[in-house]
Amino acid sequence: MAWAAAAQQKPEQHQFYNLPAQPLSAALLQFARKVNQPLVYDPALLEGLSAPAVVGEFSATELLNQLLAQHPLEAIPRAKGWFIKTKAVAVKPEVAAPIVVTTTQAPAAPLEVIAVRSSSIGQQQDRATTLLPSAKTLKRQAMVQQDSLVGEDITHFPALNLANSLLRIPGITINREWGEGRQISLRGLSADFTRVQVNGMEALGTSSSPMDARGAVSRTRAFDFNIFASELFNQIDVKKSFSADQEEGGIAGTVDLHTAKPFDYDGAKTSISAQLGSNSNTQSTDPRFSALFSHLWSDFGALVSVTHSIRSTNEYGSNTTRWRRESGKQATDNSTTELQNLLDSGELWFPRGQRFSVWENEQNRLGVTGALQYKPNQDFSLVLDWMHGTLENQLSEHHMAVKDNNLVNSLIWRESATGDKEVVYASYQNASWRNENREDYNESVFDQISLAADWAATADLSIKAMLGNSSSDYRQPRLLKLNIEAKHKANIITDFTQDAFYGRSYSPDFDVTAIEGYRVRDLFFQSNFIYSSFDNAKLNFDYRLSDSKALLFGVHHKKFSNSGFEQEASGFPLNSATPANQGILNLTPERVQLYSGHPGQSWLQGNIAAVQSFYGLSDFVLTEADTINSSVYDLKEQTNAVYLLYQSDYQLAGSPLRSSLGLRFFDTHMSSEGYAEMQPTGIKRRYSGYLPSLDLAYEFAEDLIWRTGLSKNMTRPALSAMAFSVNVSQTSLGENDIGQISTGNPELQPYGSDNFDMALEWYFEQAGLASVAVFYKNIDHFIVTKTQQRLYSELGLPASLLPAGKTVNDIFNISSPQNSDSSSIRGFELALQRDLDFLPAPFDQLGVLANYTWADGTTLYPNVENSGEDQRKAFPGLSKQSYNLTLYYETQGWGARIATAYRDKYITGVESGSIDDDERGYHATTHLDFSAYYRLNQHIKLNLEAINLTNVRDELYSDSSNRAYNSTYSGRTYMFGVTAEF
Repeated sequence: MAWAAAAQQKPEQHQFYNLPAQPLSAALLQFARKVNQPLVYDPALLEGLSAPAVVGEFSATELLNQLLAQHPLEAIPRAKGWFIKTKAVAVKPEVAAPIVVTTTQAPAAPLEVIAVRSSSIGQQQDRATTLLPSAKTLKRQAMVQQDSLVGEDITHFPALNLANSLLRIPGITINREWGEGRQISLRGLSADFTRVQVNGMEALGTSSSPMDARGAVSRTRAFDFNIFASELFNQIDVKKSFSADQEEGGIAGTVDLHTAKPFDYDGAKTSISAQLGSNSNTQSTDPRFSALFSHLWSDFGALVSVTHSIRSTNEYGSNTTRWRRESGKQATDNSTTELQNLLDSGELWFPRGQRFSVWENEQNRLGVTGALQYKPNQDFSLVLDWMHGTLENQLSEHHMAVKDNNLVNSLIWRESATGDKEVVYASYQNASWRNENREDYNESVFDQISLAADWAATADLSIKAMLGNSSSDYRQPRLLKLNIEAKHKANIITDFTQDAFYGRSYSPDFDVTAIEGYRVRDLFFQSNFIYSSFDNAKLNFDYRLSDSKALLFGVHHKKFSNSGFEQEASGFPLNSATPANQGILNLTPERVQLYSGHPGQSWLQGNIAAVQSFYGLSDFVLTEADTINSSVYDLKEQTNAVYLLYQSDYQLAGSPLRSSLGLRFFDTHMSSEGYAEMQPTGIKRRYSGYLPSLDLAYEFAEDLIWRTGLSKNMTRPALSAMAFSVNVSQTSLGENDIGQISTGNPELQPYGSDNFDMALEWYFEQAGLASVAVFYKNIDHFIVTKTQQRLYSELGLPASLLPAGKTVNDIFNISSPQNSDSSSIRGFELALQRDLDFLPAPFDQLGVLANYTWADGTTLYPNVENSGEDQRKAFPGLSKQSYNLTLYYETQGWGARIATAYRDKYITGVESGSIDDDERGYHATTHLDFSAYYRLNQHIKLNLEAINLTNVRDELYSDSSNRAYNSTYSGRTYMFGVTAEF
């Protein structure tokens, strides 16, 4: 590094500047952007001040002094940048007047820090100043449409993980797991369309849901944000429009996650936070801890941060496993011809298997980041970043379901809005109770290491280079499922008359908590493994052609791999592989237990450990011999890309206009290997494309910016869609239920999009901003699922994969992804951030954050509900309306926020060929959260958070007729803690 050290000794370089006369605040913003150094100042000092036009060759210090020359201000050099303050004035000493100290004195004005690394966080004595960009400054400086969260913007909102923090950004909605966010939708497009970077490098995070209705194990490109705590990151940028210097892949946008670096602070930094939480469904005590330690030694710095949390969750509810139109049921009394005729009509829709369900979890989340940074001067920085994240889930599931309900005593039906006859009350004779419980351990492990260099080689040339690797592994080594049943033993009543989305089933003459009548049905073992990795290399150049023109160009290389497999062993205790007591299905008291975790009902379930022991399966472990060949896949992609971007600054009608015109070329080599018709197979493909972009930002009035962007982008298909693999669903089925099998399609073309974005932004000095944005995307090669029905025996799959109760002579729905026609999405966003400082005291400490998004996009789905007809429906994950509203009150000593987030209903999927529904999706929800803090002193702060205050019920519906599928409560979460900063 001799050459970097030498650079420290050289004098300031001179270059030509041409700055127009303008408000001083705008001039300093332009100055900071050009010289890439931070400025710290009291914004009140600049109010009403102007800067003169400056033309000529200057060093950075000389230019800054020229801008300040007409005012009683001076720039004091700091280790990084300058501190601007009022010039000291010598005065004649006088007898000091007594000073009356009151408790109503206004707090010191915050110090604004602007530049590429700058901040609006107030300085406090004996605490390191954070040299991070304020979110408003980042938005204003960006060439693309962008929203950011910085520093305390991330942690001031109540959040259980990173997804909950992102929720506050306009255009973002989240789906939830156990009451906390997991994946995001951006501007109406589902998580697969959003690309995620960690410290400038593309990454993937993979976890799972215990619910089949929520997709179970993720085999997509969607990033699971629940792996990480919010405290690991100090800057999040959401880029909603595309520019050629961005990596391709995110039609919806790109989320840039940044962990802290030592030189993000102007000195040593220590922060420690500890919390205790609880959830109303569990009444547990859940610890949460985070810490950050950073230190600078002249031109070298080191930082480490760690977060750890343990959380107990319980999500309970009522489930129907969807509805089906049936005609094979019988009236128990042959003389009731009216009832029998109704049953024979084929017009009645019955819940396939109404059940009470509980999903319990012991969650353990760990995150660690580290950074070593060498920065001898403002011209050079070398950073080694490392990050590790682990999310462990110890799950248990409990279900009590109605099965074999073919004999009907009586029923009540109602007509839906679409004319369907839905059975909302039925009394069944000789039906079955099937009680299932599962044990599941899974873990998601994320690791990343990267080396990044940023060098201002000359006054005109900057070079950035990055090399790194990230991996995301999902392991589910053990999933164990046990079913016991009372086969044709009970009269059962299923009732939806009191609550159409929360049915209840019960037996008037059968005790579901007693052992009589129950036998073992089956015992099932499964494991899942998914491994993903990225290798990234980037080299970017920024060459200043003149003071107002620049040429940016670069090369990117990326290798991505994704592989996985499943293992399974089923059919116990009837199959011949059962080590002991094969075929003995009777239960004894020591092999059952009473489950009372659902507030609506207690029931008997099998004792998994005791039943395993009885059948000699206590030490059973799945091995390579249990691997399902059709589930084995290996997907690889290698992409090389180059880009060229021309940026220029103009004066149009006396106001600054920034432009950026670019072109990106990418070339991808893809290979997919797996099994088809039980034979190893593979495919290799290559595709490439040109992605142009044009962005304009015009400040046609002071603090008023108009933006527009035109671009092309692309998104690669989901990983499961590209893989040679077959998945046979093991969901418990009734006698008349049709099994589900899904396959991949490596021949899929990537999505392509033509994009138009426009925005108007108004900045209110230090009081906030208002913006309106519109967007339109035309998407080619949209991917939909097509389904056909085939006999299992025709598929070439082994009988060992059949779900319990099915044979090779049964019909299955075979679904696979296919490219469809072009589709489009359009919408607009409104956003307001405003300190209400114009109100009289004490209300002048109030503020409001509000945003609203409207989006509309449809695509053509084939053979909807096996009708042979194609129908236009909304994109999966698209909520037509969403909004966030936050009211806050903040002083130097304490503050509080109450925040609400609304998400309109949305579709999760349209399964071509399904006879049960034409779509599935979630009802609208409104979540209410609260947070508050109180500073004991400048170092110690108490905080309180409350999440999901109204205990919202999540309602998954089946069919556009709006039938109940799955309704759950995740409870209210409360956290109290203390934070110390030095």
